[in-house]
Amino acid sequence: MLARDIRALRKARGLTLAEIALKLGRSVGWLSQVERGLSAPSLADLRAFAELFGVPVSLFFAHDAPDAGERGVVVRAGRRRSLGTAESGLVEELLSPDLGGSFEVLRSEFAPGAELKAAASRPTEEAGYVVSGTFDLEIAGTWYRLGEGDSFRFANKPFRWRNPGADPAVVVWVVSPPVY
Repeated sequence: MLARDIRALRKARGLTLAEIALKLGRSVGWLSQVERGLSAPSLADLRAFAELFGVPVSLFFAHDAPDAGERGVVVRAGRRRSLGTAESGLVEELLSPDLGGSFEVLRSEFAPGAELKAAASRPTEEAGYVVSGTFDLEIAGTWYRLGEGDSFRFANKPFRWRNPGADPAVVVWVVSPPVY
């Protein structure tokens, strides 16, 4: 699973093996072996990958499916990969089994008062469904107030978010291609 995730992150960012190897100070051969699951990166390597891809290092600590027949297909509720921290105001769980597909599905929980202050922009198409709470989403300079049952979609546009409510806001978020 780790090998597939590293390869998917590299491809989603449009980087070659040579570019990643140069940035990490490693050989192309080593990186190729990591992406094929033939070599295991050290914890320091995982931290370097996380910094390079702009993802939390916790993403690389997968929770394998207890049943080999479910691996890559089913993610049980208690075995999701968590991303983010309560201190950041955003905790996400990867609902997709891995990052190898054409999209990823996340369960995002936004703490009351949490916000993304600077607009983010990424070459993706994104959609979401507000499961609970109040959620404000700015897309290309226009703010939208969303509540339970509302949904959204945008592509290749700058966005920000905030939770103006007193309760957590839970959003199921779909991103294509995967960015985590």
